[in-house]
Amino acid sequence: MTTHWYEGPLAAFDTETTGVDVEEDRIVSAALVVQDAAGMRPRVTRWLVNPGVPVPPEATAVHGLTDDHLQRNGRWPSPVMEELGRAIAEQSAMGRPLVVMNAPFDLTILDRELRRHRASSLSRYLEHVALCVLDPRVLDKHLDRYRKGRRTLTDLCEEYEVVLDGAHDAAADAQAAMDVVRAVGRRYASRLDRLSPAELHTLQAVWHAAQARGLQAWFARQGTPEAVDPAWPLRPEWRTAA
Repeated sequence: MTTHWYEGPLAAFDTETTGVDVEEDRIVSAALVVQDAAGMRPRVTRWLVNPGVPVPPEATAVHGLTDDHLQRNGRWPSPVMEELGRAIAEQSAMGRPLVVMNAPFDLTILDRELRRHRASSLSRYLEHVALCVLDPRVLDKHLDRYRKGRRTLTDLCEEYEVVLDGAHDAAADAQAAMDVVRAVGRRYASRLDRLSPAELHTLQAVWHAAQARGLQAWFARQGTPEAVDPAWPLRPEWRTAA
């Protein structure tokens, strides 16, 4: 009996940060959740980082991590970023799809941290392996494009009846994102069964670009100057000031 990819081995990655600017903000915690099959006990690895910069109060209000706590308990960024890059490469080398909610945020901020602290990049860690990302936000938006409302992780958990226990904890968010991807696979099995995770990775880049164009057009109609980056799952090279 064939096991569908959404019932099989998956990994999930998530970060908590000092803010929402991937070019300037820093990672303060991260988690990798690995599950060999749906329903099996996951293996969870957590990292806590002293970012070396102040954590804004509005960020602490989201994830609860204070300057004092991170200075006392967090590790220096350089070795943590090395471990994160290696951990993602290891999962990719095993052929395990990587679930990342809103991948262009988490993977890009990791890339920028690797550049900042390791003089490296995420692509360098992945140069000998094929990255295969499953992004529940992109999948859901493509498969149920006319549903009204927001599509945050909390919203998707509600839609797919997934328990999110402790939102904005990296490990809890990673587990919930993985559970959502499994639920998306089951709900849309007739449309997804014939596609491999690698094929879905390629398709999601196309779907995300189309979604970004639609959002950009909506912003234009609203008179909002905000730019939407169509790149997925990683934004282009570090943009430095001219």
